[in-house]
Amino acid sequence: MKKNIEKLHFNGSVFKRLISLTIMLTLIAPVLTKAQASKTNFTGDWTFNAQKSPLPQGVQGNGGGTRMGGGDFVATQEANILNVIRTRTGADGKSATITHKYTLDGKESVNTSPKGDSKSIAKWSADGKSLTIETSTIMNMNGESKTIKSTEVWTLNDAKTLTIALTNQSPNGEVKTLNIYNKK
Repeated sequence: MKKNIEKLHFNGSVFKRLISLTIMLTLIAPVLTKAQASKTNFTGDWTFNAQKSPLPQGVQGNGGGTRMGGGDFVATQEANILNVIRTRTGADGKSATITHKYTLDGKESVNTSPKGDSKSIAKWSADGKSLTIETSTIMNMNGESKTIKSTEVWTLNDAKTLTIALTNQSPNGEVKTLNIYNKK
């Protein structure tokens, strides 16, 4: 009889722990789901707005925004992945498409482009309203290797306006641009 009482007491303790864990998960799960759902979704077909995008210091003409990360692009965002597809026309008149894929969970993403390989880390702001992408690109130019670091901060101003604040750091100095995009 004593053994049966000890078994019942032990099982009662385990049962209490299971009930406590179930209650905690029931309370925490909606908070975690809401935190994921409340993050901004940048999906869209975005057109560069040259009139609203100020040129960086020292850059002249209308092409400044395109040279400094501007230009139209398509973004698709699903779960923890952001894909950015840019199509540009080169000086030779040929069109080139470059796709960058970023993981949105703080893990490093590696992308390859004609400029060189880049490693990026994307992190959400605490409120989930902006996304910061820090990138380091190693470029080989004239037999010399240079590292270019950039930081992009993506923010939706409203459902149809995206702002990307870009800071490029290179051996030649720092250049900041503010690129505004309109959703098609």
